[in-house]
Amino acid sequence: MTASSPAPGPVPKRLSFLTVPLLISLLYAAISLLALPFLGPRVQEMLPELQAQMGLPADALPASLIPATLWISFALTALEILLLYYTRRAVLEGRAWGRVSSLIIAVLSLLIFPLGTLLGIVMLIGAFDREVVAYTQR
Repeated sequence: MTASSPAPGPVPKRLSFLTVPLLISLLYAAISLLALPFLGPRVQEMLPELQAQMGLPADALPASLIPATLWISFALTALEILLLYYTRRAVLEGRAWGRVSSLIIAVLSLLIFPLGTLLGIVMLIGAFDREVVAYTQR
C-alpha cells in the first residue's frame, strides 16, 4: 500500500484559474465524445455536398473510411479526456508535471477560437501566478 504524499500547503486563490478551465475542457470533450456515435450518418449525408463545393472528385474520401475516421476520433478524444482529468488532478495535488501539462494544454487551447482562446488565456494567467508556481513545486 502506498502512502499518500502530504498536501503542499494552502491552496492559492488563482489555482482555480487552472482547474476550472481544465474542467470545462474535460466536460466539452466528454460531450463531444458522446456525440461521435451519432455523426456517421450525418457525415455520409454531407460528404457529397462538401466534395462538390470543394471541387473534389466524388470518390476523394470513400464512404467506407468514415467509420474508421470516427473510431480514430473517438480514441483521440478519449485520450484527451484522460489527459485533462489527470492533469487537473495533478494540479490540485500540487505536482509540477501537472503545471507543465497545463501550460501545454493552455498554449494549444489558444488555437481553438473563441472559447479555447479564452480558456487558454485564463490558464496561462493562473499557471504563471507566483503562488501557483510555488504550490506546484513537487
